[in-house]
Amino acid sequence: MRSGCDRITCAGVAVALAACAGNAIATDDAVDPSYGRVDGDIGIVAGVGGVVAPHGLRAEAELRLRYLESAGIFATFEDAGVLGSPSEPRNVAVVGLELRPLFLFRWLKGHETQRPWLDLALDSIGLDLGATFEQPAGGGFASRSGLEFGIGIELPILGRASGPWMEVRGALRWSDVALGSGVEGADDLQAVLAVTLAWHQILSAHVVDVADRR
Repeated sequence: MRSGCDRITCAGVAVALAACAGNAIATDDAVDPSYGRVDGDIGIVAGVGGVVAPHGLRAEAELRLRYLESAGIFATFEDAGVLGSPSEPRNVAVVGLELRPLFLFRWLKGHETQRPWLDLALDSIGLDLGATFEQPAGGGFASRSGLEFGIGIELPILGRASGPWMEVRGALRWSDVALGSGVEGADDLQAVLAVTLAWHQILSAHVVDVADRR
């Protein structure tokens, strides 16, 4: 009888210890629901990939600079010649502004789900607004300009802010002709889709310490 009681007592202690361990893990997870995004105030993104565009594909490189993972500037360059693609235009450069409105709101309000891949992906949804500079076949670089509006989502491979990410972005582009007098041709309004493998790095510029101000 005593042996049975001892076994029951040991089992109870084991359950209690498991519960405490679970609570400790949950507490540790709750310490940083930003998953490293507030380890610094500046985010740098560098990536390469491809763009699905009218008439073919273009290779793409991008560079983004973000403040508090919420707003920033970006520059991308696309080149059809690298892939031997007949895509038109041949080259496209885009520079502009990026806004990611969900992160600070969700994090400061405690709306993170404690699932890093889901939280990071949701908070990565962003809007791009930029100026385009195109080189059509037979033309000079930046001989045609226009406007781009895009939306994108990023998927963390390791579930942390710093590290490799996959990015998917779609955009509409209007040429200066389309903006000035309406769409005049097939190339004056284009939809493109970019898929990029990028490295994200969080750095401290000490502009503001968000973790201490939360």
